Amino acid sequence: MSKHELPIVDACSTQVMREPLTAEQAAELAKAFKAIGDPVRLRLLSLIASHAGGEACVCDLTGAFELSGPTISHHLKVLREAGLITGDRRGTWIYYQARPEALKLLAESLLPAQAVTA
Repeated sequence: MSKHELPIVDACSTQVMREPLTAEQAAELAKAFKAIGDPVRLRLLSLIASHAGGEACVCDLTGAFELSGPTISHHLKVLREAGLITGDRRGTWIYYQARPEALKLLAESLLPAQAVTA
């Protein structure tokens, strides 16, 4: 199995989630998943989360794409409004950080219940 393949889980013998989501939890998770459902935003989040020092200047992000600055800014705004990143203005530039607690929540919502407690 490659690192990008998902493991097969026997649905008959495995509890998939610890408990059902509340309406509020589902709304928040849906907003975050919708935000990362776009390949550009998913890649932006990945670049920010893996950047040295835990933050990335918008000037470091724009060169990775063949998109205009305003388009990159729009995608960053969507990620920020979904609660996945924060931004800190320093002079002309904005420095973005991934919110570890938001990423953890997304990951835990996808893992089987046994993986979360293990």
